[in-house]
Amino acid sequence: MKSYRKELWFNVPSRRGFVNITPEVDACLQESGIREGLCLVNAMHITASVFINDDEAGLHHDYERWLEKLAPHEPVGQYRHNVGEDNADAHMKRQLMGREVVVAVTDGRLDFGTWERIFYGEFDGRRRKRVLVKIIGE
Repeated sequence: MKSYRKELWFNVPSRRGFVNITPEVDACLQESGIREGLCLVNAMHITASVFINDDEAGLHHDYERWLEKLAPHEPVGQYRHNVGEDNADAHMKRQLMGREVVVAVTDGRLDFGTWERIFYGEFDGRRRKRVLVKIIGE
């Protein structure tokens, strides 16, 4: 069995945002040479997320509104974690959206359902953060 590992780096200039990272993950798969196996994509920061869904602007807007209702940024004083910080909401948003995804690799391709794409979700941006891509298989 082969194993491949690469770190992708992202710097979202705003506090929050969603980035379609499917092309970068697909490039990792092609670089790995693995034809059958599994691909793990993992946000390596506690205020960022990786998830799979549709690449549709209306949905991303709805996520933004939904997440802000569930874990509002302000007032920052409502969170115990925010003593000296202002990102407690980002930790909670990450918990809701998830840390990682696993995608099957079939015949050298990411084996997606219709419309599925991989996204990096940023909830406390304006600095570099990494995403781990780990692919195992033959």
